[in-house]
Amino acid sequence: MAKASKPANRFGDWLSNRILRGLIRLALALPYATRVRMMGWIMSRVIAPIAGYDDRIRANLAHVLPDLPEDEIRRLMREVPDNVGRTVIEIYSGQQFIDRVKDLPLTGDGAAALEQANADKRPVILVTGHFGNYDAPRGALIARGYSVGGLYNPMKNVFFNEHYENAIGAIGQPIFPRGRKGYAQMLRFIKGGGMVGIVVDQFMAHGEILDFFGQPAPTALSAAELALKYDALLVPIYGVRQPDGLNFELVVEAPIAHTDAATMTQALNDSLESLTRKHMAQWFWIHRRWKPEKQAKLAAKRARAAAKAEK
Repeated sequence: MAKASKPANRFGDWLSNRILRGLIRLALALPYATRVRMMGWIMSRVIAPIAGYDDRIRANLAHVLPDLPEDEIRRLMREVPDNVGRTVIEIYSGQQFIDRVKDLPLTGDGAAALEQANADKRPVILVTGHFGNYDAPRGALIARGYSVGGLYNPMKNVFFNEHYENAIGAIGQPIFPRGRKGYAQMLRFIKGGGMVGIVVDQFMAHGEILDFFGQPAPTALSAAELALKYDALLVPIYGVRQPDGLNFELVVEAPIAHTDAATMTQALNDSLESLTRKHMAQWFWIHRRWKPEKQAKLAAKRARAAAKAEK
C-alpha cells in the first residue's frame, strides 16, 4: 500500500489535487468526445513538460531502445502523455465510459476460454499493463455480467486518492487496495470463483528479476502465484485504443500455461512487450519501470549481505 505523504509534502499534495480536481470537473462538463481529446492535449502539451514526463519517456526509451530515431522519440513524447490524459478522464467519466465499452466484442485467442471460465465459475486472474486504457476490459466484462474485481495501488497523494477510488469503484465493484486487508478480501473473492484484474508492469524493488524490453525489470510474481494456488486461468487482457482515440478493441490472449511463477510471469512480460511494440504510444512510458540506478544499489546491498553471511 502507498505510504501517506510526509507532513512537509501535504500542502503540495493538497494544492496539486485542487488543480487536478478542478481540471477534471471542468472536463466533465464537456461532451464526452471533447473532454477526452482535451485532456489528452492538456496532458501532452502542458502537464507532461512541466511534470518531467518528457524527460522520463526519453530516458526509458534510451534505456531499452537506444537506437530509436529522434523523430520517433519526439512523437512518443507527445502521444504517450496524450493517451495517459485520455485514460484518466475516461475513468472519471463513469457510465459514459462504460457505455463506450460494454458492447465491444472480445477478440483474441483467449476469448472463448474466458467465456467458458465465466460459465463454469472458474477463478481467473486477468492480467494487463498500463497500456491503452487498462480499465476498459474490467468495465466491459462487468457490464456483461461477469464477476470481476480489481486490485489497485492507492495513490500516494491521499487527497487525490479519495476521489480516484470513487472513480474506479464507479466502473465496477469490488475493488481491493493493495495491503493485508485488501488481499484478504481478494482471496475470498477468488475462492468464490471470481475474476480479478491485476496490472504487473510496475517496478517492484524486491520482485523477481525478469526481462522486459531486453532489460532486467523487477516484477511481482503474485498474479502467477495466485493462478497456481487456486487453479485459476492466467489471462493477458488489454483495452487497445483505436485510431479515433475514443474507442477500443478488447484483446484477450490465450491463457498462460501453468508451469512455475517466474516462467509464467515472464510470459506476461513478453505478452505486454509484444503488444507495446505494435502500439508504442499506448504503453505508459512515463512510469519508472526499470530504475537501473536503484537496481544497482539493491544488488550491491544483497551482495554485501551475502558476503557478511559467509563470514
